[in-house]
Amino acid sequence: MVNRRMFRPGFPDLKEPSAPRPSHNGPSHNGPSHNGPVPSKKPAPPELTHAENFYWVKQMQSHTPMAIVLEDGETLRGTVEWYDRDCIKLTRTGSPNLLIFKRVIKYVFKDGEESAQGGDE
Repeated sequence: MVNRRMFRPGFPDLKEPSAPRPSHNGPSHNGPSHNGPVPSKKPAPPELTHAENFYWVKQMQSHTPMAIVLEDGETLRGTVEWYDRDCIKLTRTGSPNLLIFKRVIKYVFKDGEESAQGGDE
């Protein structure tokens, strides 16, 4: 009886790029079965980019007049004084300041940029 052992090179030893795998549309293919997508070589994007934090800090520091459109269509105008994970504080002149939960905000734009409303005019 012959003793056969399978030799499989390690990944660092593999020098040549692997050929792209053909897609198979059913169980009639030959070879090993794959139960998921072929992993890509690009890393996944970061889950937290800090883009929202950068945006709010920039608007707060420059005291930019903002228009906050709520889910029900109401528009609130003022400057953002502070924010956290769940809400923002809108400072208004001539009206009470408001604490607005982010979950009820439909969208936000700089006050005076009415073209950002989607062309309702």
